[in-house]
Amino acid sequence: MISQRTRTLAWTAIVGLLVAVSVTRAQVANTRLFDRDNLVAWCIVPFDAKKRGPEERAAMLKRLGFKYFAYDYRAEHVPTFDAEMKALKTNGIALTAFWFPASLNQEARTILGVLKRHDIKTQLWVTMGDPAPKEASQAAKIAAAGRVLRPIAEEAGKIGCSVALYNHGGWFGEPENQLAIIEHLKLKNVGIVYNLHHGHDHLDRFAILLDKMKPHLWALNLNGMVKAGDKVGKKLLPLGQGDSDLNLLKTIAASGYRGPIGILGHTQDDAEDRLRDNLDGLDWLVPQLAGKPAGPKPMPRTYRAPPNALLAPVGRGLSPAPYDSALVKKLVTDARAFGDPRHGAFVFQNAKFACISCHKVGKTGGIIGPI
Repeated sequence: MISQRTRTLAWTAIVGLLVAVSVTRAQVANTRLFDRDNLVAWCIVPFDAKKRGPEERAAMLKRLGFKYFAYDYRAEHVPTFDAEMKALKTNGIALTAFWFPASLNQEARTILGVLKRHDIKTQLWVTMGDPAPKEASQAAKIAAAGRVLRPIAEEAGKIGCSVALYNHGGWFGEPENQLAIIEHLKLKNVGIVYNLHHGHDHLDRFAILLDKMKPHLWALNLNGMVKAGDKVGKKLLPLGQGDSDLNLLKTIAASGYRGPIGILGHTQDDAEDRLRDNLDGLDWLVPQLAGKPAGPKPMPRTYRAPPNALLAPVGRGLSPAPYDSALVKKLVTDARAFGDPRHGAFVFQNAKFACISCHKVGKTGGIIGPI
């Protein structure tokens, strides 16, 4: 006859086994977040050395196994909007987001018309600079941002689309401010898309921010990341090349977030090579989430880790140039003698060149540059 103690030990062992199985299944479910079926290709239209057109781009995405695509553009791409939508449909690629102006200007109206014509219900990713003067109160800034975003969200809602606030530095790029704007608007079709490549200053509190954003988070875009404070020349790394990447993926997997995951291009390389580099990095990182040993680290096609911390060259076979004080002095002298600050400011802020998306002058732009 089995004693009570034996039955208790047996039952404890069974419960322990069931818990272990459930944890393992949870880990597997978490890693499925990074499966190909949940990945979105992003920042590959103006950031492509091969300058692919709509048909070539859609075929490339299909070849890589992407099912989803977020569309960013520059002025020269506006005439091909309809061709882009048709090419995506032909290749079975769903449009999950469309980069959108922070006003209902003619370009914005054109985008809304294209989406309505093709019966596409998607997210409009919107960013902006500071919505009010620096000295304005927090309440005034929130109200000012709301005045810009409300009409966009209302027009988007008419065709079944939504608006996601896109962090891009500055006051508007702080998740707490975006959450305050959402609370102020109280519109069901307004949420957040969070970009790690514009979140270097958030790394130390990323887990806390992710928990706060999660109820409103509609997309999360990955990037190779280095520790906060070590950003120079390292803003755009392929996945797996940053020293924070594995911990970030663990944080995301454990958070309960189950939305789409974006994979970046965003460099002027062959977009297919850059996407492959990120996919390779993801394939290397994900097994480690389940406790498997890391295999050989991927060797990217579009990036090589520099021997010094100041430069991170992009492109196969490039080496970092040593600092040359004489060259810097000559450039400064020439700029003062022959430079045109007004024309420089125009070029810097022109969407065609995308300088402002990464680089910073004064209070304008991304995070790389003098302040």
